Parts: sequence; C-alpha cells; structure tokens
Amino acid sequence: MNFEIPIGDWVEAGVDWIQDNLTPLLDAIADGLDLIIDAFENLLLVFPPLLLAALIVLLATWRVGWRFGLFAVGAMVLLFGMDIWDETVVTLALVIASSLVALAIGIPIGIAMARNDKVEMIARPILDLMQTMPPFVYLIPAAIFFGLGKVPGAIATLIFAMPPAVRLTNLGIRQVSVEHVEAGKAFGCTSSQLLFKVQLPLAMPSIMAGINQTIMLALSMVVIASMIGAGGLGNTVLTGIQRLNVGLGFEGGLGVVLLAILLDRITQSYGSIRSRSGPGLVQRLRNWAGRRPDTQAGTQAGTGTAGT
Repeated sequence: MNFEIPIGDWVEAGVDWIQDNLTPLLDAIADGLDLIIDAFENLLLVFPPLLLAALIVLLATWRVGWRFGLFAVGAMVLLFGMDIWDETVVTLALVIASSLVALAIGIPIGIAMARNDKVEMIARPILDLMQTMPPFVYLIPAAIFFGLGKVPGAIATLIFAMPPAVRLTNLGIRQVSVEHVEAGKAFGCTSSQLLFKVQLPLAMPSIMAGINQTIMLALSMVVIASMIGAGGLGNTVLTGIQRLNVGLGFEGGLGVVLLAILLDRITQSYGSIRSRSGPGLVQRLRNWAGRRPDTQAGTQAGTGTAGT
C-alpha cells in the first residue's frame, strides 16, 4: 500500500516560513527572555554565596519547618562541598525565569479554558501534544529559531513546563462549587469580581499545585536544555557523560535533586493548609515578642485578683 502523509515536509515548510517572515518577532522574544534571565541571574549573584545560602535556609525553615531547615543546611553544605554553587545559581535563575514566563502565559489560558468550553475544547489536544511530545524534540525548533545558549534553553523549558499550570488552573476554577458562584452573583459580583474574589481564591490550592508541577518540570527540562548550551547543573551532568566521568555526572545530578527538593517543599508550602502544622517561625516570633507583655500583665493581674 503506497500511502504517505508528508507531515515532516509540512513542518519543515512551516519552519522555513517562520524564519523568512517572523525574524523580527523572534528577535524581540529572544531579547526579552534574555533580559529576564540576566536579571534573575544578576540578582542571585549579587548576594555573597554564604548570604544567599543563609537566605534559602531561612526561607525553608520559615515555610516548612525547622526539620526541613536542617535539611536545607545539609543541602547547602553539599553544594558548596561539591564546588557546584555557581552552576546551581545559574540553574536556579533559569528555572525561575522560565517558570515565571510559563505561568504568565499558562494561568490566563487556564482561566479562559475554565470560563469558555470552546477554548477548552481547542486547548486540550494542544496540551496533550505538549505533554506527550518527547522533551528532546523541543530542542530542535528552539535551536533553529534562537540559536544556542540560555534563551533557546529557556524557551524549550517553558513550553515543556507550561501544561500543568494551564490544566490545574482550569480544573481548580471548574471545581468551585455552584453554591459559591451563586452566592457571589447574589451579592452583585461582576464577572471579574466573581473571578478574582470568589473563584481564584477558592481554586488557589489547585493553582499552586500547578505552579509546583511547572517548576519541577522546568527543573528537569533545564538539564536536558544543557545540550543546546543552557549551562548550569545540566552542563555538569553533560560533561560527566561526555568524559565518562561517573563522579562528575553524579555530583551534577545530586545538585539537581537537592535543588528540586528545596523548590518542591517550599512551593508546596504555599498551597498547603498551615493550620495542621501550627504557626510558622515568623508568627511564633511575633507571638513571643508581642504577647509576652500581655501574658505577664495578665499573670500579674491574675495574681492581684487572686490576692484580693
């Protein structure tokens, strides 16, 4: 049976058309993304390494707890001990920049899907394609359109990491109960007020889960993107593979794992219910500093009343 559908030829024709007609747009996208990546990298590198490590430990302790703070201390010691701190900072900057752009595009698409069934019907197969496509495939158009370096790596990363933010934003808004929506309408909410004051706050745990998954996928893709010059910890792993240096590759992989655990637990804490684990470190310090005089005064008053 001589039957062929030349999808590959069509894709190549589309790529050629984009290169011939949309070069100014591609340059503008590359310049904007390069600016964002450099801004985050410079912001992280402006801190002395020990100060930045201490800030990460304090953030981990504040958001998750003192036990995870101890883990963060151990992770920082390992990163410094393996001499991969600079690579970790580069990877962190790339993950943050890619994730922010992915969320800035993905969350509005998720909101549009939740509010319009036709948008969902169109977007769902595109998301299926984005999530099932092997991640290495994204490197090809990124390298063709944007060359080699951090920018094509970030573009491949944000495309690969965007679907969870879209899906879970859509799911979270659609799971808001009809009673809450009807109550908002009964109190005279406009469409935008209903979205921002009722639906989005109630859908926030699901949206935060999407943000967490986006960051995790971005971190995994950043390692793959090192093949087109994204740098960071992925470059350490790639160098280990090229030299057949198991130790170097393991150190780069361990750095990725430590960074993934830190980012995962910290971002999860923003979507979890804190009442189960009690007040955070800052709240406990406020309670200690702010209520102690009242407690002492209450104790004195109680003593005086008892004496009377």
